[in-house]
Amino acid sequence: MAYPAPAARREIRVLIVDDSAFMRRAMERLIEQMPGVTVAGTAGDGLEGIKRALELRPDVITMDVEMPKMDGVAAVGEIMRTVPTPIVMVSTLTSAGADTTMRALEAGAVEAIAKPSGLSHDLANVGERLAEAIQRASFANVRRARPSPLVALPRPASPPVLAGGRPSSQLVVIGSSTGGPPALTEVVPHLPADLNAGVLIVQHMPAGFTGALARRLDALSPLNVAEAVDGEPVRPGRVLIAPGDFHLVVTRDRRVRLEQGPTVHGVRPSVDVTLNSVAEVYGGNVAVAILTGMGKDGADGAVQVERAGGRVITQDEATSVVYGMPRVAREKTQHAQELPLDRIADALARALPGWRGTR
Repeated sequence: MAYPAPAARREIRVLIVDDSAFMRRAMERLIEQMPGVTVAGTAGDGLEGIKRALELRPDVITMDVEMPKMDGVAAVGEIMRTVPTPIVMVSTLTSAGADTTMRALEAGAVEAIAKPSGLSHDLANVGERLAEAIQRASFANVRRARPSPLVALPRPASPPVLAGGRPSSQLVVIGSSTGGPPALTEVVPHLPADLNAGVLIVQHMPAGFTGALARRLDALSPLNVAEAVDGEPVRPGRVLIAPGDFHLVVTRDRRVRLEQGPTVHGVRPSVDVTLNSVAEVYGGNVAVAILTGMGKDGADGAVQVERAGGRVITQDEATSVVYGMPRVAREKTQHAQELPLDRIADALARALPGWRGTR
């Protein structure tokens, strides 16, 4: 299997942390096939992983979730405290495994992929996703990924009234990739409870993990957050997350359509796919935020939204784990507003036409 080598960069040295000897060897074989990537060492549990990280100073760590002595979440937190290193979580695709992976991402991990089953065809598929995750993680500035305490914000005594059940006439769209889950926990919970707009989130994430992201954001937010379902209307005060492996398109009757068309920029879901449909349907009644992430997904769509009269906000370099997507979006658009992460929620609400909220 061929993988793209990192252009004009030294080899990426990877530490593998997994309690299964079989899985460590399987991961080694996958990494050995990746041009420009090498295995720096292995560890059998979280405690050993911390020790090896201090000794080897790898560029990227792959981390299992469930391990003896110290699990992956605790190990991520300690590594971020002692020797900050980009970490890719390798998790089983169960509800519990995905929820635990969300905690690891909040603790400072920057990527997550599903653990291979051990079958040859599954190993090959995971190998490609692993290569991409390692490449993205190698660009992460993890000193910006240190977590802040998360506190669930109170929900309103009664949910926002959904204007006769009609679909929302205004829309907020948030796009993110590497470093996105913790960034989203800094934005979505701070959107106003009386927001008279639907909210769509496109986070580059494998199938199986976006549901856990929705559950986590729902627990932290005054707004209702859920994984999007094909055909459901876009409602005011409701946040919908594009499921992993599906593009999210908004139809003219303002309903969600989930598609498994070709990848765009190598990803599915793609921010551009969503924004292109939104620009046609909502015109100027859209506020977009492009958050941390590698690559250029979202930039072309942001241009279309701006041309239709909508507003574009990009995360600044100082608070981005990877300043790729927001940088390209800012450069391609004419009037994007660049802001630190902690100001984006308020700016999104104020960017909507006729905002009369409590802030």
